[in-house]
Amino acid sequence: MLRIFSKSLKTGIVTTDYPKNPTVPASGFQGLPEWQEQSCDLCGQCAHVCPTRAIKLQKSKSESFWTVDPKRCIFCGYCVDVCKQHALIQGVKYELAELTESVVRAPHVTAFKHSVHIRHLDSGSCNACDWEMTTLTGPVYDIQRLGFDFVPSPRHADVLMVTGPVTRNLEIAVHKTFAATPAPKLVLAVGTCACSGGICGKSYASSGGVNTIIPVDVFIPGCPPRPQALIQGLLKAAGRALNTNV
Repeated sequence: MLRIFSKSLKTGIVTTDYPKNPTVPASGFQGLPEWQEQSCDLCGQCAHVCPTRAIKLQKSKSESFWTVDPKRCIFCGYCVDVCKQHALIQGVKYELAELTESVVRAPHVTAFKHSVHIRHLDSGSCNACDWEMTTLTGPVYDIQRLGFDFVPSPRHADVLMVTGPVTRNLEIAVHKTFAATPAPKLVLAVGTCACSGGICGKSYASSGGVNTIIPVDVFIPGCPPRPQALIQGLLKAAGRALNTNV
C-alpha cells in the first residue's frame, strides 16, 4: 500500500485541463478530411470509394464542389489515399459536436448548467464509442470536475448519450429508455453510427441512426469520437462555454 501511495505522489496530477486548454492530437492522428479546392478536378474518385457515402457533390449556379458530411465520415482516410490531385488532406479536426435547431432554441437548456446527470444507452454499437465514454470517468478526463456524472437509471438522467446505429432488436429499448427519462431532457447521438448509421447504414437490421427513432439534440461525430469531442458535446448540450473547466 505504501508503494502505491509513493507512486501516486511521484506521478502527480494527471487530470487534463481540457477544455481550458486545447489538446493537440498525436502525430498520425486522422481527423476530418480537408479540401484543397484549387487542386480538385471533380473526378469523383473520393466519393466512389467512401464506405459511408459521406462525400457529396454540391452544385450552385457558379460552381461545383465536394463536401464531407462529418456525421457520416469515419475518418478512414481512404478518400485521401485515392486522390491523385492531392486535393484532399487528412485533417486533425475532431471537435465536431453539432447542435440541432431544437436545442438551440430550447429555453430549458439553461436548467442543466453545472449539474448534469447522464445515462448511457448502447443501441448496438461495436463498443469503440463506449470505451471512449468510459475514459470520461477516469482520473485523466474526470468529467465530474465539470459537473457531469453518469447514473444507472434513465429515471435519474437529464441527458441520454446513445451509441450505435440502433439495431432493429433494440428499437423498443431506445423508445422505452427515452420515455422513462423525465423532461426536460436532451439526447446526444455519440459516434458516426449513432449520427447517421455509419458503416452499418440503413438496412433490415439497422435503423440508420438514433434520430430515425427518437429526437436528437446534439450530434457528436467520430469513429469513435475522442474523449475531448465528447466533453465538447456535453458542454454544448448544457449551454456552457467551451473554454471553462468549472
